[in-house]
Amino acid sequence: MIPLMRNLFLGILLIILVGIGGLVYRNAAEHPYQKIACPLDAKICPDGTSLSRTGSSCTFPACPPPNVSLDSINIAYAVPDGFTDASLPDASAVAAYDDLSASSTEPDSIVIRRYTIAASSTPLATIQATAISGSSGAAVPTTGYSSTVIGSHRFTVVSIERFEGVIDTAYYLARPDSGDVLRFDAIDRNVANWTDPTLDENALPAHAALRTLLTNLQA
Repeated sequence: MIPLMRNLFLGILLIILVGIGGLVYRNAAEHPYQKIACPLDAKICPDGTSLSRTGSSCTFPACPPPNVSLDSINIAYAVPDGFTDASLPDASAVAAYDDLSASSTEPDSIVIRRYTIAASSTPLATIQATAISGSSGAAVPTTGYSSTVIGSHRFTVVSIERFEGVIDTAYYLARPDSGDVLRFDAIDRNVANWTDPTLDENALPAHAALRTLLTNLQA
């Protein structure tokens, strides 16, 4: 009797295992493994690099150097050729770069600053309060302001300094929705013909490099 019951039990167990195996096989046949198909859109980095979504979450990878993303102020840009990280010159600066390719001990520079717009203030007032002449220490009069469009943004352009071979021009980007004003400085040093009224500042190394950065600025 005992061998008969054992054989019966084993037979039932075998039937159950075969049934489970059949269900697993049928499910695998009807629902084969499929790779995740990410959307085919692309992310364009400031330097023009195109990135596709990757991974199981279909997220975009970070843009490779020379691209830089300052997530805290929601901007991205490509660092111009020849410029490397430099120490921040003041508390308002969020990024700074020097051109060390030149032989001068005083390299040309690019500095990015951020100024918060006070609750009772305006973007223009913020610009006026921070556009201080490097040579005189006085506020640059608004008659010295100009406006230009570079890339997809309009900038207020202010000549901060033009003295003793140094030419510093600030490009202000007002962002009322973000509650701030961004300032991008191009600082060329050791400019031999800095007194020449016909000098094309945009052709100076740091000025040309900054305008390239601003052309592809994502902000």
